[in-house]
Amino acid sequence: MKKNLLFYLFTLIIVGIGFSFTTNEPTNPYKENYVLKFTEFEQSELRLIDIINQIQDVNTENNKNRIKEEILKCRFKFKGLDFWMRYIEPLSQKKINGPLPVEWETEVFEKYEKPYKREGSGFTLALQYIEEEQVDKLKLLSLINQSLEATKVYQTDSIKAKLSSYHHFYLCNRLYLLNLSTIYTTGFDCPEKENILPELKVLLSDVGEIYRSFNQTFSNTPLTQEYLELYKKAKDFVETQPSNYSNFNHYIFIRDYINPLFAINQKLINQYKVVSRSFVDYTLNKKANSIFSKDLYIGQDSKGVFLRVNDENTLAQIDNLGKLLFYDPILSGNNQRSCVSCHNPSQFFTDTITQTSLQYNYKGHLERNSPSLINAPFNHLLMVDGEHFTLQMQGKAVITNPKEMGAIESEVLEKVLSCSDYKEAFTELLKYTPTETEITFDHLVSAITFYYSKFSKHNSLFDDAMNKKVEVDEHVMNGFNVFMSKAECATCHFAPIFNGVKPPYVGSEFEVLGTPQDINYKKLSADKGRFQVNPSFETLHAFRTGTIRNATKTKPYMHNGVFNTTEEVIEFYNGGGGAGRGLVVENQTLSSDSLHLSQQETADLIRFIGSLSEQIPLEKAPENLPKSSNKVLNKRKIGGEY
Repeated sequence: MKKNLLFYLFTLIIVGIGFSFTTNEPTNPYKENYVLKFTEFEQSELRLIDIINQIQDVNTENNKNRIKEEILKCRFKFKGLDFWMRYIEPLSQKKINGPLPVEWETEVFEKYEKPYKREGSGFTLALQYIEEEQVDKLKLLSLINQSLEATKVYQTDSIKAKLSSYHHFYLCNRLYLLNLSTIYTTGFDCPEKENILPELKVLLSDVGEIYRSFNQTFSNTPLTQEYLELYKKAKDFVETQPSNYSNFNHYIFIRDYINPLFAINQKLINQYKVVSRSFVDYTLNKKANSIFSKDLYIGQDSKGVFLRVNDENTLAQIDNLGKLLFYDPILSGNNQRSCVSCHNPSQFFTDTITQTSLQYNYKGHLERNSPSLINAPFNHLLMVDGEHFTLQMQGKAVITNPKEMGAIESEVLEKVLSCSDYKEAFTELLKYTPTETEITFDHLVSAITFYYSKFSKHNSLFDDAMNKKVEVDEHVMNGFNVFMSKAECATCHFAPIFNGVKPPYVGSEFEVLGTPQDINYKKLSADKGRFQVNPSFETLHAFRTGTIRNATKTKPYMHNGVFNTTEEVIEFYNGGGGAGRGLVVENQTLSSDSLHLSQQETADLIRFIGSLSEQIPLEKAPENLPKSSNKVLNKRKIGGEY
């Protein structure tokens, strides 16, 4: 009897334990979908490796085609997983489908550590390599094996644990939508144009499955019906598009579907109180409800030492001081040159008169064109070579550069404080900078950067069109579509700023274009660009990709001002850059092949670029500059003399 009772109790305990396991671990279709997808993907990679190993000669046309076909199958399996990969572990993602053989990390974190070299691998590079005349089997296998190893990272318990909470999902989805508007439809990570739309269709479908499994698992924080219905319409729209990639309507796709989906996702991020623990979200703003918003991401802090100031009246005082200093040649070594000398507010804060501005004391011309200060705050690295990390560092460097303003910090500070208006105003502001007990050069530069940064807050006609506030004509729409497809501009210039900062907006792209020294392409520009900051074969003659906003207003173009019209710039790209014109540029990142743009496509492209001109209100120059106790300084002119 005792034995039967003990057996009965033991059975109850075992059943109870089993029951607790099944009830405390509810089913998670979302996690199951993740595991299944990655398992299938890994199997496709193993199959690819096995096929390559079995092939004796990888250089025959038939075998190359077979390998390419299997690589494309792998990439189709990969597409939906990119939803998770790019957000959860972006460095491993680049080992699977990285676009470049070598990349130098240039993220915002370069402020804290030197850039480091990262060798690329994966499917895109494998497809490019298989096209070479002689393919080394071991090198090809290495590219795929590195992809396989990176895939295993996503199957670790530490990463799969993230799937037990809903928080990461909405942040993954935000990045996914940003990429749909920038890289997934442009060929950025799919150089074979004939595969862009097929891969896009697979991507949209796979992510739709992710959505369904997520809502099944997280019913308390689901994607709304409004979102799902609009997403289905986006998929249906893509299905109706022509098979020819160049005819895909990016304008309608982004305006009517992706941007509204982004707004809903942002609303849900706030509604569900989504928390981020990832550097991927470092710069993105939860409150921005449009991809085409100047609040989408933060590139630079314009306030500098006045970071703590939020009072509108105090900010107005700082702005006024910054404006006075911007026009005041007291900042220069000879009291004849001001910020306005090279960054004229009436010329969109640049110098449109000369190819490059005059050097200090008239000693020739500068080597580089003066960039517009408008939208400078949307870069993480500043100057065309990325030398500076902050607006304030850049400002200091220009003022003290012997070729630009030729000043010495201590002397400038002494001259400025000799003006009672300046001294009293900055003394009053000291209470807002508790780490600074006396007025410093940083106070001056911070006021200047705060002043000119406000001009970067304005929208363009194209922004308003994408936010459905106005309509644009068919030439602008066509121009945008050419920009995103055939002209390949969007593989380097990313919305919303159309500069080299792509989602998740934590890094700046540098490109080697083969910019000539003169318009006749007699030789390559001697400027080494990024190489001067970070010496490497890949960085020689590389320059940070600038914005094309206000481009029709900010001639001349390129780092050396070699081109004077937008037509000349487009023709430069249309002809394959410097290498396409016969210059020797061994590391050119721009394709040397012709784009074969028609006259109408070029005209429409220029119309689109024109629609990015921002509606910036001009301010009058100050009527007077503060008086100094040094009478010699009171002879200085507003805006300087040259």
